[in-house]
Amino acid sequence: MTAQISSVVVLAAGQGKRMKSDLPKVLHAVCGRPMLLHVLEAARAVRSERTVVVLGHGYEQVLSHLPAGCVVALQRQQLGTGHAVLAAAEEIPPGSMMVIPGDTPLVTGEALSELAKEHERSGAVATVLTMQLEDPSGYGRVIRGEDGSVLRIVEHRDADADELTVSEVNSGMYVLPAGLTVEILNEVGCDNDQREIYLTDVIAGLRDRGKHVAAWKVADASLVLGVNSPEELAEAERIMSGRCAGDRETDGCQR
Repeated sequence: MTAQISSVVVLAAGQGKRMKSDLPKVLHAVCGRPMLLHVLEAARAVRSERTVVVLGHGYEQVLSHLPAGCVVALQRQQLGTGHAVLAAAEEIPPGSMMVIPGDTPLVTGEALSELAKEHERSGAVATVLTMQLEDPSGYGRVIRGEDGSVLRIVEHRDADADELTVSEVNSGMYVLPAGLTVEILNEVGCDNDQREIYLTDVIAGLRDRGKHVAAWKVADASLVLGVNSPEELAEAERIMSGRCAGDRETDGCQR
C-alpha cells in the first residue's frame, strides 16, 4: 500500500445529464477508452487493500467494463457524493480511504500517489486535493484557516459573496478516515440548494471534532478536471492526446 491507504473508493454512479447521451457518463471514451478505466488505472498506483466502485445509473452497462478485483456498491438513488459513500459503507474497510470521482480521466497514478504521501507527511486525519483556477465557477471553495489548514468546503451554490472570491477549489479527491466519515455522513442532513448529502460536509464535521484537515494543491489543474459535458470531454481528449504524443516523442529520444 502507498502511505497506508486501506481503500480507494471511486464514485461512478452519476447519470451525467449534461452529456446529452443515454450512455452512463463514466463510459464515455477518452482516447478510445472509457474514462472510468483511466481513473481505475491511475488508482492502481495507490496499491490499496481494496478498490470499491460505486455504481448507479446504467450500472448494468458499467459492470462489464470493470477489471477483475473491483468491489461494487450500488447507489440506487443518486442523492449526492456523501450518499454515494454511505451506499458503499459496508464494503469499505477501516483505515484511510481515498475517494476519487469516476469522471476525472486525466488523473495520473503519480498524482494520486503524491496525494497519499502528502497526507502521510501532514499528519492530518484527512487531506483534500485542491487546485487553483482563474475561473472557479461551479466548484466548491476551499476555506482555509490562518494556519493553512482546511476549515470547510463550501459548494458554489451555497457560497456567500466573500467565499465566491476564493480561487482555490475542491477537486473532489480526498484521503478521509473511513469510520469517522461514515459516522459524520449519517449525522448530516441535506439542508442545501441541491437537497443532497455532500461529502464535503465531512470536512466541517471533522473540524467540529477537533481534527486537523490538510490540503495539497496540485500544480497542474488539468490532472483533476472533471468531465461533465461534451465540450469538457473534447477538452480531455485534446489534453490526453497531447500527453500521448509527448510520450511517443520521449520514447523515441530514449531509443
